Amino acid sequence: MHSSPLAALCPAVTETRMPFPEAYAHSARTHPPQPYLRPKGSPERARRSAPRLCLSFTLPGDIRSARIARTATAAALDAHGLAGYVWPVSYAVSELVAVTARMSPGRELYVSLRHRDDAVRLLVWDQHPHHTEPDLAALCEARRRRALWLLAAVVDDWGGEWGMCDAAAPQRGTKSWALLPR
Repeated sequence: MHSSPLAALCPAVTETRMPFPEAYAHSARTHPPQPYLRPKGSPERARRSAPRLCLSFTLPGDIRSARIARTATAAALDAHGLAGYVWPVSYAVSELVAVTARMSPGRELYVSLRHRDDAVRLLVWDQHPHHTEPDLAALCEARRRRALWLLAAVVDDWGGEWGMCDAAAPQRGTKSWALLPR
């Protein structure tokens, strides 16, 4: 059976690709977003303490959102003096967003980025429903893990950790995360 590279990874999802919302399509064609980000607190406090990053945003469930996530993440890391993290974290967010968008096309994705205790924690939450049939749930999880094999190699090379879990109630879906130490 041949499948399109844009087909949903989950065997229960029949949709292949949702149209990219016009609000995002215009900005993607012209130039990538360049958010202005700065650490919270007074300038004196920011100079005394290490930069602390806390960023969250929502994206449309389309694989093209990976570029938006990568650009926003790189800008946030640069703005907070965390340039050493730009390559692995940008790569990790691209992979996680692209795969989660393929798990539940057309549904919004939530991305969270935190810098704490000399490590960057990345979380991507998608609204992919939990399967009640055990065989289908196992196949779906296996496909997600197999799609993230390169992410696993990069995170392992940086001495980090990654994983997936079901979202806690009342939310539904799956949370995929990566932790990258310095």
